[in-house]
Amino acid sequence: MSRIGKKPIPIPSGVSVEATGDEVVVKGAKGELRQTVSPGITVREEDGAIVVARATDERRHRALHGLTRALVANMVAGVSDGFTRTLELVGYRVQAQGRAVNLQLGFSHPVVIDPMEGVEFVVEGNNRVHVRGIDKQAVGEQAARIRRLRPPDAYKGKGVRYAGEQIRLKPGKSAGKRA
Repeated sequence: MSRIGKKPIPIPSGVSVEATGDEVVVKGAKGELRQTVSPGITVREEDGAIVVARATDERRHRALHGLTRALVANMVAGVSDGFTRTLELVGYRVQAQGRAVNLQLGFSHPVVIDPMEGVEFVVEGNNRVHVRGIDKQAVGEQAARIRRLRPPDAYKGKGVRYAGEQIRLKPGKSAGKRA
């Protein structure tokens, strides 16, 4: 039995969950999210919590049991609190430009990024961007796309990194000759 799949998901106040057939709809203060559920997996509400169950012990159902529970739990957390990924620009700058962000990443041109559906940018100072939204997958995807434009350099550490990310710097050319 899946340890993750067995855990019931508590429903916070202000959040409503509708599980009909093959779709789960979660509504909360920040918005509404929908998720399709695979056949053989059932989602139901019991005693103020959401319970995810599987029909059989087939390999496919066991694999989808914990996944479905995690997706529904992320939906509940998203509509009640939301998700944030913070990006730090080391050696480069960022500016808010309406809903979009204007990144100065050392290219010959500025890079303007428009947010995906359900995602917003909050710029703090000139080197921090907070990517916010209710869909965890969309927030992570948007943050990864921005980071991919200029990943951290292995020698100086310059680039776009997640807040708190540790970058292991390589020793330079002269450091290798001293040994």
